Amino acid sequence: MDAFTPAPEDRFTFGLWTVGWQARDPFGDATRPPLDPVESVHRLAGLGAYGVTFHDDDLTAVQPDRGRAIEDFRKALAETGLKVPMATTNLFTHPVFKDGAFTSNDRDVRRHAIRKVIRNLDLAAELGATTYVCWGGREGAESDAAKDVRAALARYKEAMDLLCGYVVERGYDIRFAIEPKPNEPRGDILLPTIGHALAFIGELEHPERVGLNPEVGHEQMAGLNMVHGVAQALWHGKLFHIDLNGQHGPRYDQDLIFGHGDVQSAFFLVDLLESGGYDGPRHFDYKPPRTEDAADVWESAAANMRMYLILKERSRAYRADPEVQAALADARVGELARPTLAPGETLADLARDDFDPDAAAARGYHFTRLSRLAMEHLLGVRG
Repeated sequence: MDAFTPAPEDRFTFGLWTVGWQARDPFGDATRPPLDPVESVHRLAGLGAYGVTFHDDDLTAVQPDRGRAIEDFRKALAETGLKVPMATTNLFTHPVFKDGAFTSNDRDVRRHAIRKVIRNLDLAAELGATTYVCWGGREGAESDAAKDVRAALARYKEAMDLLCGYVVERGYDIRFAIEPKPNEPRGDILLPTIGHALAFIGELEHPERVGLNPEVGHEQMAGLNMVHGVAQALWHGKLFHIDLNGQHGPRYDQDLIFGHGDVQSAFFLVDLLESGGYDGPRHFDYKPPRTEDAADVWESAAANMRMYLILKERSRAYRADPEVQAALADARVGELARPTLAPGETLADLARDDFDPDAAAARGYHFTRLSRLAMEHLLGVRG
């Protein structure tokens, strides 16, 4: 064991759909056999994970009898001590959801989707989950002629209001987390970014029960800055959960191992999570490479946790470095937390200010030095 060996207190979690992905893609069949969720639980526990998450359909990967599959899963959790902090529902694989679930043009499909979620909410509550992720991967369209987006958002709101009302009525300690994504599998997906989802949440009947589950790859697919998005979610008090993976810019959803895409962004994301007050699970939503065999699945699972711990250590060294602290002060980073108007000041006080804009314009902010120091810590040549 070394400093980068994970332990349950690190609160690392994985979806059954990640390690259990059979590596089927739009251009090729599966390269790995189905994986028993029971094996996943035992393997993840052996690697030092804290918990496991699931879609309702994940539990029947090898055991078609849902009742028996649930009991087998429950037994594995008891044997290993793994937790289930989050659950979700598959509203995208079955052809019935080809035009969406909560926003399908077909009213009967919408009703079916809500029933499906409610059934798994009951199981999630039994297993102790406190977060329920809603990814609307099929909520969207390929043609602007096909969907009345205003009506679709109304139906989306209706579904979220009904589900929030259900957990309140049942007394479940569950909050919902919307997972934004711009496209894929639909041409355009509703609530495509963190900002869209935040605006939507403000219109709900129970906004206090609904937050966000941002994913690295999804924000970067939209060409956005994941660190900025997560910071805004934290500012709103809406970072209920997070999906960590890797992505190489705005292309298809790659679901790489965390940090194996934009490593600089991953460094600053870990720095933010560790210093910004987020106390939830560090959840990995990645796909083991299609080229790998069943044994290598666990190599990739371990690589996610190890990368996070390496970046966490690098972040600590960065923050503790006296030269970095001096550079932060020179760059006035901490001054941004100081209110523009001091307590007791009014707009009239601004008129009496003797500020010299030309002198201020001549001053540099020394961001280059600060960025250099961050990169040197990331690359391990400092500290």
